[in-house]
Amino acid sequence: VFSNCAPAVAGRAGRAPTQLAYARAGIITPEMEFVAIRENLGRRPGEPAPRDGQDWGASIPPYVTPEFVRAEVAAGRAIIPANINHPESEPMIIGRNFLVKINANIGNSAVSSSMAEEVDKLVWAIRWGADTVMDLSTGRNIHTIREWILRNSPVPIGTVPIYQALEKVGGVAEELSWDVFRDTLIEQAEQGVDYFTIHAGVRLAYVPLTASRVTGIVSRGGSIMAKWCLAHHRESFLYEHFEEICEICRAYDVSFSLGDGLRPGSIADANDAAQFAELETLGELTRIA
Repeated sequence: VFSNCAPAVAGRAGRAPTQLAYARAGIITPEMEFVAIRENLGRRPGEPAPRDGQDWGASIPPYVTPEFVRAEVAAGRAIIPANINHPESEPMIIGRNFLVKINANIGNSAVSSSMAEEVDKLVWAIRWGADTVMDLSTGRNIHTIREWILRNSPVPIGTVPIYQALEKVGGVAEELSWDVFRDTLIEQAEQGVDYFTIHAGVRLAYVPLTASRVTGIVSRGGSIMAKWCLAHHRESFLYEHFEEICEICRAYDVSFSLGDGLRPGSIADANDAAQFAELETLGELTRIA
């Protein structure tokens, strides 16, 4: 569709062209410098407003420097979602010691929307203040729609790769495989997706813990993986291949959003065994990533 685009690039074997790697090596990147300027400019409108309440451990300096940005990224308290194949994006940062960011969800479905409509949603979401946008398309032409969104987006774009992987196997969760999912990850990373939501915390042993829930599994990605695990009576391929997922993301500087596939859908199901079991696993995966 966009014939004048540069070919996709990736880090060489053993190399990590990521903001995290640069930060831990003590290198301040142009992205970090841009982020520092942006954070300082973003504070000005709110400076005269009165403040009340707790800071809950946040340690925000009066002036954000590039070195402060580097240190926060290196410590793992902040991320700069910036795929090396998304040059249209303006660097921004998400972290506890920075301004609060707003995400907007868009995407087509099997019954509605077109490429023009999705780009229109993107434009209006950004115009009204979205800092990041997620493309949650589940219908046809997912690849093409995502290409149009990415090439027109000055903000980071996220996806849930399992949605497109499911579309590739005709919507039959049982037909999913690691090979299909891996190819989908690489495809999206080469396009320029900045962050992936991956429901790797939904494990086979946790699915029966949801049987007594009032509202069951309400996460779409979580229900897809739960169905696959039960159909094959095998451990989730997302969990088993998580280190390989990390390698793919590292090669393109794609950030992680570890999806809570077993989150409760009602007060009645809150704080149950399934939710806490998944949270423990997400903590384990965070340390690996």
